[in-house]
Amino acid sequence: MTYPAFETLAVDRDGAVLRVKLNRPDVRNAFNGAVVDELQTAFRIASDDEQARVVVLSGEGKSFSAGADLSWMKEQATLDAAANESGAAHMANMFLSIARCAKPVVARIHGHALGGGSGLTASADIAIATEDTMFGLTEVKLGIVPAVISPFVMQKIGAGRARRLFLTGERFDGREAERIGLVSEAVPADQLDARIDAVVADLLSSGPCAVASAKELIRAVEPLSLEDAIPVTSKWIADLRATPEANEGMSAFLDKRKPDWM
Repeated sequence: MTYPAFETLAVDRDGAVLRVKLNRPDVRNAFNGAVVDELQTAFRIASDDEQARVVVLSGEGKSFSAGADLSWMKEQATLDAAANESGAAHMANMFLSIARCAKPVVARIHGHALGGGSGLTASADIAIATEDTMFGLTEVKLGIVPAVISPFVMQKIGAGRARRLFLTGERFDGREAERIGLVSEAVPADQLDARIDAVVADLLSSGPCAVASAKELIRAVEPLSLEDAIPVTSKWIADLRATPEANEGMSAFLDKRKPDWM
């Protein structure tokens, strides 16, 4: 799979690991129209990339992402109503492209993850941050709200916590982000890469089709009652355990050997 030459991203594949790095360190990786377009493109290609099994999303320089570039946001505000709304929808689809990527997405968070940076964090399947990373849904400080990122953030932290953080715009560190569920782990800075590597190794030891199916399972089951989930989940496991990957995984376990995807 070939990726285009990106202006705002650094993309490379290391074996089965695809690394997508925000590459605007001079503005703390704030995103503008080019970043929005390129992230969507990168994650769309990643979904179809048969060589990639895990995507690691990170930021170059001192911060993961300071959110949306305010100069770009002001430009968007000068557009007519239809174009303004269309641009916002396009940005929302950037976050969706990450959340719906067929491959597991691991976010490496450091420095600042403010506003849309917190939205990128929430869009990833697994986010690991340094303990001193500074988070914040800070849009109200600018007279706006975290609208397009709200579904992704609320899915992670819930409406109750969003009531405070969306309204106050207060900042909080990685330890608090872990406590409220925005990130999976908060670790000392010198342990960040080791923890990312460990999570990536766990993902690569799992069946690639099973990992993709697990992502879909969560989305399918979440809105269902326990009773309504039974026919869905029964068919799900019945279909999946009849696949070649499942047969290989169970046979490898019984034979005390590694499966062929490792």
